[in-house]
Amino acid sequence: MLFTAIISIICMLPTFGLVLRYNLHMFQLNGYKNKEHMTWIKKNKGKQGLLVLVGIAGIVALIIPSVWSLAAQIIIWLIVCRYYIYLKKVNTKKKLVYTKRVQRQIFTDVIISVIALLVVFVIAGLRFISGTCGILVSLQGVLLFVINSINKPIETSINHYYINDAKKKLKQVPNLKIIGVTGSYGKTSVKYYLYTLLREHFNVLITPESYNTPMGVVKTIRESLKPTHEIFVCEMGARHVGDIKEICDIVYPQHGVITSIGAQHIETFFNIENIVKTKFELADALPSDGMLFLNGDNTYITEHAKKYNNNVFYSGSHDRQEISGYFAEDIKLSQVGTEFTVVAPNGEKERFQMRLVGKHNIVNVVGAIAVANRFGVSLSKLKAAVRKIQPVAHRMQMTQHGNMTIIDDAYNSNPVGSKAAVETLAMFDGVRILITPGMVELGKEEEAYNYKFGTYAAKCCDYILLVGKKHTEPIQNGAIESGFPKEKCIAYDKLEEALKYAYSINEEGHKYILLENDLPDNY
Repeated sequence: MLFTAIISIICMLPTFGLVLRYNLHMFQLNGYKNKEHMTWIKKNKGKQGLLVLVGIAGIVALIIPSVWSLAAQIIIWLIVCRYYIYLKKVNTKKKLVYTKRVQRQIFTDVIISVIALLVVFVIAGLRFISGTCGILVSLQGVLLFVINSINKPIETSINHYYINDAKKKLKQVPNLKIIGVTGSYGKTSVKYYLYTLLREHFNVLITPESYNTPMGVVKTIRESLKPTHEIFVCEMGARHVGDIKEICDIVYPQHGVITSIGAQHIETFFNIENIVKTKFELADALPSDGMLFLNGDNTYITEHAKKYNNNVFYSGSHDRQEISGYFAEDIKLSQVGTEFTVVAPNGEKERFQMRLVGKHNIVNVVGAIAVANRFGVSLSKLKAAVRKIQPVAHRMQMTQHGNMTIIDDAYNSNPVGSKAAVETLAMFDGVRILITPGMVELGKEEEAYNYKFGTYAAKCCDYILLVGKKHTEPIQNGAIESGFPKEKCIAYDKLEEALKYAYSINEEGHKYILLENDLPDNY
């Protein structure tokens, strides 16, 4: 029996580790929130289906402990290992970060599992260890809820310590100008554009990558803020009402930028009114003399902005002439980027060139120009800096491959951004190919938004290649019902298959392939 128990534990460990790692990854992507993770589990029952089989095999091993039941379990564990190794390979968009919190969760999980095995050993003996191992593996997804609840007091107290420490560091740089940047989309791009424009005139700190949660902001301050910094550009993300206020209560921004408002994370916000309210929590946090930079092309923003003072609007065009502010005109597109003229509220004009494409990129760059200009940098001095702006990875990022241009907009997608992306694709002269898995996290309206996306794509593309046959049905229906040829609107199971077909298209002219969205790993 001792030999069987040891073999059980040794064979179980790789499966235990892989299953725990995957579930921790999804739990991290779901913000360590029990409710959101439970919603994810309900939507992704298939991905956890093998764990049910593991659990059944474990129960059988408890009822009929034998060498044969152990052998059956080991075979199932090997299958599960192979499956979760595959999931680890495909879940590469945002990798699991082994933060201190994740390490504490792993430690608690191991302690609970060891205690469970010891209790079974003391009460029932070695013969039931094998079945217990299988049941422990099968419960990993559920066990995270228990662990999260057990660790909550510890996590709360640790977070309070880090937050207070970050506040102390901010007070040690009293002349620091803090600019909060939020929006349903565009905030990461605007943050990087601001850094490029301001760093030649100021010592600037920004939150790195997609560090836009309270603890991500705190980590940036504690590890990177120096007494010599003059400006801190703080990206602020949100999935729930109150999330922006929570960050503002840490950093106390003097100025703010709201890049956009739209149907993003509608599953957690429930309605657009909550999204508007949450984004304007940044505006509510600003001092009376703080500048609020607002995207004048966004109706949700312009309607809600009426109750605020010191608004500085920016726009990708001058279509809405009732809104004064910075705007772009005389826009020209080429294979290497975009040219446009920016007109300031005082009538000053300057011609700019940049490597970026897309209307939403023009709006975002104009917004960054507006902020830099109000911080005392003249438009003429910003020309060279705008030329230096690098495309943010996977956000309308263009790369040339012989007679083919890849437009990588795979980081995220939303109803406004996807429409702007295909409309940008339509501006190129050549064979225009869209590859997309569609949009997610849009709640009950998800199917309707994807259907509309199909209607937009039908007007702008020569080929529409869809990834994921079931999820992209609304896009296909929208395109075909708008008159798009069925033979040029094809659904594939994998991205590689769609890309292979796109590369094989043999038509005269330069090929432009737009990669619109790459579903998050928890999808």
